[in-house]
Amino acid sequence: MQRRLLTAAALALGFFALGTSAQTASTSDYPNRPVKIIVPFPAGGTSDIMGRLIADQLGKQLKQPFIVDNRGGAGGTIGAELAAKAAPDGYTLLLSGIGSNAVIHGFSAPKPGYAESDFVHISQLAAGPNVLVVNPSFPAKNFKEFVAWVKANPGKFSYGQVTASSGHLTTEYLKQSAGLDMVGIPYKGGAPALNEVLANQIPGMFTNQDVVLPHVKAGKLRALVVTSPQRNPLYPDVPTVAESGYPGFSAVSWTGLSAPKGTPQAVIDKLQAAMSKAFADPAARAKLESNGFVVSTSNPPDYTRFVNSEVARWSEVIRVGGLKAE
Repeated sequence: MQRRLLTAAALALGFFALGTSAQTASTSDYPNRPVKIIVPFPAGGTSDIMGRLIADQLGKQLKQPFIVDNRGGAGGTIGAELAAKAAPDGYTLLLSGIGSNAVIHGFSAPKPGYAESDFVHISQLAAGPNVLVVNPSFPAKNFKEFVAWVKANPGKFSYGQVTASSGHLTTEYLKQSAGLDMVGIPYKGGAPALNEVLANQIPGMFTNQDVVLPHVKAGKLRALVVTSPQRNPLYPDVPTVAESGYPGFSAVSWTGLSAPKGTPQAVIDKLQAAMSKAFADPAARAKLESNGFVVSTSNPPDYTRFVNSEVARWSEVIRVGGLKAE
């Protein structure tokens, strides 16, 4: 009997050792096949561009294809939920961001089918401000005049609103900070909303700086204010909200890379190191900086703290505003 127990124990230890060595081998040669990055928004937008840039750079660093899988819908929650429920082996990653990983958790309904605890956050990539743009026919020529006009005309400024987007929450944050009465006109995406501003069907909106830059340069839109703590290099003459009478105001659109909870630490470390090395390269950084983004690669603990702080901050803005995701 004792001999049988010893034999069983030896076999168990042998299997454990085999399993441990197999896992070590599988992580040491990671990646040994293509890796999928889920981008939880449709092709063609800022998130898609970010995802493809990360995929290209990680592919170069790690010598395997990194493939973008666009899974848009429901404010980014469809793609994020797919990533959260994927096998935690490093072969399915998520382009995480302010919408699907921070803003959406503040809404009372519908609740996403995942939580932040379902992810391990690898590295932030970049952040960029939202810009308040108006059609050139709008009477306000600067932000001070804009605030004065809205206060003198409560409920008469209508803006393009894409639910759960950074622009949506930025506008709500400004309304709360400055005591402004403005009316959101819902749109399914930023592009149709921006087209309405260009056509002077609605007077303006907050949206990502890279999207509106060509229109601002062409004189088709007027940029009144940016929402980053400091002025953006591509909008040097456009003031920040913080310097315009609302100290501490900051609302940036950010993106990074995350993975399902349980992904081996060795894989996380390899991906973080590859991100850091890739975007330390001036050519890779230039692609982002030329569109007004600030590159800010980080490590997993710092990125996790940042995401959690964003969840808390935007949840409070949503609570105060009584906002609904539908």
